[in-house]
Amino acid sequence: MGIRKKANKNPPVLSHEFVIQNHADIVSCVAMVFLLGLMFEVTSKFAVLFITVQYNVTISTNEGPEETAVNHFHHGIKDLATVFFYMLVAIIMHAIIQEYVLDKINRKKHFSKTKHSKFNESGQLGAFYFFSFGWGASILLSENFLSNPVTLWEGYPHTLMPFQMKFYLICQLSYWLHALPELYFQKTKKEDIPRQLVYVFLYLVHIAGAYILNLNRLCLVLLVLHYFVELLFHVSRLIYFSNENRQMGFTLWAVLFVLARLLTLSLSVLTVGFGLANADNQGFDLAAGNFNVLFVRITVLAAVCLTQAFMMWKFINFQLRRWREHAQAQTMKKKQAPSKSKSKKDKANGVNGVTSHGADSPKARKEKSS
Repeated sequence: MGIRKKANKNPPVLSHEFVIQNHADIVSCVAMVFLLGLMFEVTSKFAVLFITVQYNVTISTNEGPEETAVNHFHHGIKDLATVFFYMLVAIIMHAIIQEYVLDKINRKKHFSKTKHSKFNESGQLGAFYFFSFGWGASILLSENFLSNPVTLWEGYPHTLMPFQMKFYLICQLSYWLHALPELYFQKTKKEDIPRQLVYVFLYLVHIAGAYILNLNRLCLVLLVLHYFVELLFHVSRLIYFSNENRQMGFTLWAVLFVLARLLTLSLSVLTVGFGLANADNQGFDLAAGNFNVLFVRITVLAAVCLTQAFMMWKFINFQLRRWREHAQAQTMKKKQAPSKSKSKKDKANGVNGVTSHGADSPKARKEKSS
């Protein structure tokens, strides 16, 4: 994430610099158009497609003496409009956090260009992971997915979702889509763009794939697990920027990262490889949302396994680089220590030489002879 420099003069209207400096205001105006559309009857039906969650299904339940109605939702093509609107909201929130929180801290700390970029990245992602982890964990507890893991595959296809789960997944897709225009708005360096495109692409493919294939419950559990580990990493990096001696968080993150990869593989194989493979409703039915066939199961497991392997490969390279840098730093310290002691000895010898020379001076010899 690059450093945005404020120009002394106003750039030309609709130029690249003008759009970059005022992108939050421009996006806010676009989002306001949809909100104003709710106020008029002619445009309200169109605006609702972007702002509210679509495909509502009301189900009556006989819990207790009275019959209660419960609202559930399924996915469809109209969700693209909702994802687009909340992508605009994500861009606005990104600009607010950047301007009113991160930029103020950067001005106080006076970070270097490299630390400035990494601090902004960890600040933005840390806030998102914290919010997403807390929200996702509350959904898991309310739906009892953790206390009864069988619900991850039991009753598949899970075409109907509660409001919180569907809105959560739409917000996830919106956030990772907003990361694409942010590469332009934040003037990201060319060498950093491929790395960011890779992880944005992985998030979008996995979340959208689970959303379309009705693997929403498994997706929610794995996202909460992954976001917790990533939150720990970015918090540790923020603490490291404030004090470079505090590196204990990275050690804890390294242990939890490996455990999270193993747990992700275990839950995926348990749900897709065993749970869905032994389910009664085998077959492919697009209308019913049933994708429980061998080809789809193998594709899902292959995607999860390859992603976990890729993450472990990046993790191992990261750890090796850290150990190599630490070893080089220790070697430099050892080289500097003897040189310092040698210089101290040379100074001491110089002082002794001066005093001995002073003792053998003509004046001293004359005093001795007298």
